[in-house]
Amino acid sequence: MGKINEIKSEFLEYIEIEKNRSPRTVANYDHYLSRFFQFTKPESISDISEDSIRKFRLYLNRLADERGQPLKKVTQNYHVIALRAFLKYLTKRNIKCVPPERVELGKQEEREVTFLDEKELEKFLKSPAGDSVAALRDRAILETLFSTGLRVSELCSLDRDGINLGRGEFSVRGKGNKIRVVFLSDTAKECLKTYLNKRMDADPALFIRVPKSGKFEKFPDLRLTPRSIQRIITKYAIISGIVGKKVSPHTLRHSFATDLLRNGADIRSVQSLLGHASVTTTQIYTHVTDKQLREVHERFHRKK
Repeated sequence: MGKINEIKSEFLEYIEIEKNRSPRTVANYDHYLSRFFQFTKPESISDISEDSIRKFRLYLNRLADERGQPLKKVTQNYHVIALRAFLKYLTKRNIKCVPPERVELGKQEEREVTFLDEKELEKFLKSPAGDSVAALRDRAILETLFSTGLRVSELCSLDRDGINLGRGEFSVRGKGNKIRVVFLSDTAKECLKTYLNKRMDADPALFIRVPKSGKFEKFPDLRLTPRSIQRIITKYAIISGIVGKKVSPHTLRHSFATDLLRNGADIRSVQSLLGHASVTTTQIYTHVTDKQLREVHERFHRKK
């Protein structure tokens, strides 16, 4: 295992430096490959066979999480993706191994897309009340998420000086370190202006924690975390009376994409605005417009 672990370390360095993967991605690949090695216990690369891979996938399929639930197919596939990337790296180094193309991804269940309808969205966006810095910040967060379709990690990374409120657009670095341009609605611009005008601190982050004491200088790093944003979203979902839906920052991303498609945007444009590497990922949203197609069918088919 010593030599294999050494090669694994070199692979992780390769995807970090050459492939420019994020620290989180590198850590995930390390976890998935370590689980594979712990199960198969290979002494050398030649011990990694199609049969050992098949047995590992069977093991994953029968594995339960901490709640006793089976691993989701998408999680199982993350392991396979990491393993394929490792095999591809071995092939690149002319190390004899199972060809990566021989390892296929499993068929995944369709991702469930949760989004807010028009009435829910209207109540939700207006739910932060008052003119305190915290209330104005929360209103700006909700409007910015819905206006741009940002991932929560992208939202948290924003700095004040990176936002052009005059033009209503800014660049964001997304997955794979790729940069894309996103756009602010007039409402989002006004909410951000009002919020920023109310701030009295010098922190560079766009969205920050607001100390109850009001003394910002006691907290050197005020930037909100994804977990903080989730708590804010949950709070206003409850206030606005949304029931039967688990509302998260990604729900607003889903709502953003759904709104664009329902209003006639083409799938490729939505792909660019969301920062998806493949249009296949964006296509998870197309089925949410099926209800509209049914309404069209019922309204116009075989009517006298």
